[in-house]
Amino acid sequence: MSANSRLTVATHVLSFMVLWEQRRKKPATSERIADSVKTNPVVIRRLLGSLQAAGLVNSHRGRNAGWTLARRPEAITLLDICNAVEDVPIFALHASPPNRNCPVGRGIQPALRRVYGKLEKQLQEHLARSTLAEVFADTIP
Repeated sequence: MSANSRLTVATHVLSFMVLWEQRRKKPATSERIADSVKTNPVVIRRLLGSLQAAGLVNSHRGRNAGWTLARRPEAITLLDICNAVEDVPIFALHASPPNRNCPVGRGIQPALRRVYGKLEKQLQEHLARSTLAEVFADTIP
């Protein structure tokens, strides 16, 4: 089992773009962003595609090709970012159904659905109150 880091990487990407726009006043390339994240630019471009589809970034072609924020950092919540890049529930159940003949296997999924449902609601509410600007301010004091 591995943890999903798309929200973390997307928040890193957008935070880098905040700093880049403050210092450079031009679009950031996927290569520059990838250097900060320490990953392949293709991974960054895929993530930026999801962020663009959600209206969080804009792509620019031509001489000053690259990416810019589509909204001010104060107007981007972590829930916006999460919704843009996460395509599965945060808390997933078994990949394959457990044994229905076992009392635990029969009852574990309904029990966990109730717990996970409450947790996801609380997490979404918290992410909706947290902005990219706040994360950036904590990142670059």
